[in-house]
Amino acid sequence: MSAIDQFFWLIYPYMMLTLFVVGHIYRYNTDQFGWSAKSSEFLESRQLRWGSVLFHWGIVFVFFGHVAGILIPKPFYRAVGISDEMYHFGAVWFGGAAGIATVIGIVLLFWRRLTVRRILQNSKTSDFVVLGLLTVVIMTGFTNTVGYTATGGAFDYRDTIGPWFRGILTFQPYPQLVSAAPIGFQVHILAAFLLFGIWPFTRLVHVWSVPLTYLNRHYVVYRRMKAKKL
Repeated sequence: MSAIDQFFWLIYPYMMLTLFVVGHIYRYNTDQFGWSAKSSEFLESRQLRWGSVLFHWGIVFVFFGHVAGILIPKPFYRAVGISDEMYHFGAVWFGGAAGIATVIGIVLLFWRRLTVRRILQNSKTSDFVVLGLLTVVIMTGFTNTVGYTATGGAFDYRDTIGPWFRGILTFQPYPQLVSAAPIGFQVHILAAFLLFGIWPFTRLVHVWSVPLTYLNRHYVVYRRMKAKKL
């Protein structure tokens, strides 16, 4: 295996994951007041409503699709009676639907940030870097699923990328499993890890601040007070 393959499929993932973990710790300890999504809803809400809903719901299902395809070993499905044909059908159709929603959502959000002047003026470079990387990750993932897997490509990511990624997490990596993967899958992986690396230094940290306490929080009660007579 070449030195380039060792860097991209062995050293680079650990570099980005280290930045991901250490960066979050550093950001939390030094910039808690900046730990937010920096919402721009008050600047423009109509385009945001459609783009945000499609993107966030789509990315949730895409995430669980990656868990099912990458983190769960292939023999598990056979053990519970899910054949390769059944898995392939779900990955293409359900994954494709989630991918379409995510693609439309990210395009709307990117277009909104570029065309609404008040949002453009209040945007930072990191906002465009995040949107650009997300677009690359989403588009390559979508085209890999629909354009390659759905057309019957011989490459099976569950036999290659899945074991490689699980090996990264268990410190038993096999970089040779990915070095011969189609270029679309490689670009998707490299862009995704770069996104992990810059994550702690962008507005993406708001993912870890989902306000679940609002679900059981008591209502705020307001009482009218009579003005005191002088």
